[in-house]
Amino acid sequence: MAPKAVSLPQTAKPRSSKPPIRHLWVHVVLIIAIIVIASPLVFALIKATQSSDQVIGPSLLPGTQFFHNLASVWGDAHLGRFMFNSFVVTICVTVGKTILSLLAALAFVYFRFPLKSVAFALVLFTLMLPTELLIVALFDLVSGTLKWSDSYAAIIVPFLASATGTFLFRQHFMNIPLSLADAARIDGCGPMTFLSKILIPMSWNTIGALAVIQFVGAWDQYLWPLVIMQSDDKQVVQVGLRRLIDVGGQTDWGAVMAGALITLVPPLLVFTLLQEQFSKGFALGQDK
Repeated sequence: MAPKAVSLPQTAKPRSSKPPIRHLWVHVVLIIAIIVIASPLVFALIKATQSSDQVIGPSLLPGTQFFHNLASVWGDAHLGRFMFNSFVVTICVTVGKTILSLLAALAFVYFRFPLKSVAFALVLFTLMLPTELLIVALFDLVSGTLKWSDSYAAIIVPFLASATGTFLFRQHFMNIPLSLADAARIDGCGPMTFLSKILIPMSWNTIGALAVIQFVGAWDQYLWPLVIMQSDDKQVVQVGLRRLIDVGGQTDWGAVMAGALITLVPPLLVFTLLQEQFSKGFALGQDK
């Protein structure tokens, strides 16, 4: 018999190394978007290096006065003290919100009590109430009833509760199998032990995501500290930056720009360190 002819598979055509035109347009659009978003920061960086006379001019060339401007705003304007105050307030608010949010989410998921759904709906309703709407009543409570005016407690305690944190942790705990809670209960594990030994180790990504949100939010406080704090030695950095602007006279905008750039460092550092946790913390439907 004659041997059968074997058909060889056709070799695949080599793919072109050139990206499609539509991909190039996507990159062009993204580059333009990055330039537009980064332009205010670049402008502030350039002006922070210029002298007071150069800042008000049209020059966009970097100067040599950055460290002089930084020393001026750090020493003469007490920016270091303002940043220390903001750091203390931000750490207390971030830690306090995280702990209270964990406890609230634990109650909403693993406890049974009357009107639990109504209580959670009220918690979510507070997300629609901005601080500006509550500032008069909050001022009367803190300044009149509690006598906390011009103290750290006035800018820390009112912000310890977090509807956002409660929602995030509740959604995360609902994705954890209830069999873990049943097994822990059989082993004699109490609620706080179950929270500290099982839930928290499984929630580091969500904790990191909440920490980034709360740190940035607490660091950027402006209106409430401006209203409730009178002493400069306890004031936060955002109000301190505003006081660098001399409304009636001449403002050293180079020093203001240098101070603004320095105040960006702590939240930027926190976001950089917790970027992975921040990204994974909102993937509520995935295993963490």
